Amino acid sequence: MVEMDWSIIPEYFDAFMRGLTLTVEIAVISIILGFIGGILIGMLRISKNPFVSGLSSIYVEAFRGTPLLIQIFLVYLGLPQLGIEVESALVAGLIALSANSAAYQAEIFRGGVQSIPKGQMEAARSLGMTHNQSMANVVIPQALRNALPAYTNEFITMIKDSSLVMTIGVLELTLTGKLISAETAQPFVVLIFVAILYFILTFSTSRVLRYVEKRFAIPGMMGSE
Repeated sequence: MVEMDWSIIPEYFDAFMRGLTLTVEIAVISIILGFIGGILIGMLRISKNPFVSGLSSIYVEAFRGTPLLIQIFLVYLGLPQLGIEVESALVAGLIALSANSAAYQAEIFRGGVQSIPKGQMEAARSLGMTHNQSMANVVIPQALRNALPAYTNEFITMIKDSSLVMTIGVLELTLTGKLISAETAQPFVVLIFVAILYFILTFSTSRVLRYVEKRFAIPGMMGSE
């Protein structure tokens, strides 16, 4: 049995931090692009045009119904076969993660909009607002606040799912840990430290987002808290 050597953590600390930094960058970019895409696709999902609504539904179901890992491989390995060049493995990973997150965030957004009583729209229209003005100024702000808990879960999930880009050679935290464990023959020590870093990242993100939920919650939505 190989003795556990915790001294490798400070020895490779800079490498761990580089991997963690890239993981954060991947997660943040994917979440932001997914949020923007989710809003756009979510708006199409609630469109009264059956063709537009149908196309957006196909997009959402396709991404939600297939493994994220397959989607990453399709972007990285499949698109070049169609003549669409992807600049790097990192870009391919960002495209796949963002497109996947957009599908989930579209459903979160749609659920938030549907949670708003129809009377809100009718009241806004009675004040002279157009349909688009009513959506932008009344319905969507309330929908986003209602959906904050679901957005929090999606953001945490995206941080963890970002580790899947290691499969196409992106040197984020998980792949960094794998290479260090192979080099040092200390997989338990290395992977425990990697898990701790992920926990710190997800826990701190969760606490911040929970604060945002309470800060912007519609009165009465947080129960007795």
